Amino acid sequence: MTADLPVLLALALALCAAALCAALIVTLRPLLQRYALARPNARSSHKVPTPQGAGIAVIAATLLIGGGYALTTGAAPLALLFAATPLIALVGLVDDIRPIPVLPRLILQAIAVGLVVLAAPSELRLVPALPLALERALLLIAGLWFVNLVNFMDGLDLMTVAEAVPITAALTALGVLGLLPLPAALIAAALCGALLGFAPFNRPVAKVFLGDVGSLPIGLLLGWCLLELAWCGHIVAALLLPLYYLADATLTLLRRMLRGEPFWAAHRTHFYQRATDNGFTVARVVGEVFLLNLVLAALAGLSVALTSWTADVMLLILGAGVVALALRRFARPRAMEASRRG
Repeated sequence: MTADLPVLLALALALCAAALCAALIVTLRPLLQRYALARPNARSSHKVPTPQGAGIAVIAATLLIGGGYALTTGAAPLALLFAATPLIALVGLVDDIRPIPVLPRLILQAIAVGLVVLAAPSELRLVPALPLALERALLLIAGLWFVNLVNFMDGLDLMTVAEAVPITAALTALGVLGLLPLPAALIAAALCGALLGFAPFNRPVAKVFLGDVGSLPIGLLLGWCLLELAWCGHIVAALLLPLYYLADATLTLLRRMLRGEPFWAAHRTHFYQRATDNGFTVARVVGEVFLLNLVLAALAGLSVALTSWTADVMLLILGAGVVALALRRFARPRAMEASRRG
């Protein structure tokens, strides 16, 4: 059983995290402007040098507000999560300033993900038929991929906000209903608020970016919350919530591997990047992603409510269908979309 998250407490955590994040960004922005400029290149979506590193404020607000309150409840030990999140944020910070080679970067990320996955209680299982060591190894690989795909998808103004706010809002709602462990619900509420506090600074044209220092730990915290949801028996809901990111990033990776391209190198061939090349405005892309994620959140909520494998299969197929339609739209030139509707 999990404890309910009171609605007023969830709102208070989100508002406090939003205010703290915004205040920290205002304070940090002159330093980021001086020491952490992201300069545009052929793979960038921005045109002018823009400070990056606002993820410091997002993660600090999330851990101080959501994590701080979670610690006072004594609901569950969060020490390893609190160790892993700053560790992966530090890896991102260094990589923002001076790129780290691929292998050392992945090893450090794997250590952070491993702190969260491998140290979880042995009674928490997704597939009891699998040996525990094998299941945890697969979760480690999945967690490492999820952290990186969140980073890969943070390539457009407000994109991470459009993805993570619906997910964290849905997780918070499940916590209010007592369907998600309290620590995960508290972190989700605070992360949702922190991202809303970041949003005004990142709306097109962005005044500041998250940077890897933000996208990597956001991926870790989101992945942990979704894993907690899956451990509660809601595996399909945990897949539906991030399904757009999973599809865009995974299909792009597979396409690059099949073409023999250096898939680890920076590029701009994700579906959302192709959409801007195909005539979609940034606002249109992130708006459609936000609406798509609201639909996926609704489907995830139905999956939790119906508790039926038949319903889960149907909802997963429906979710995959709406994501496939969005990817197809993004991959087609805007003029072709207009003529097809006409």
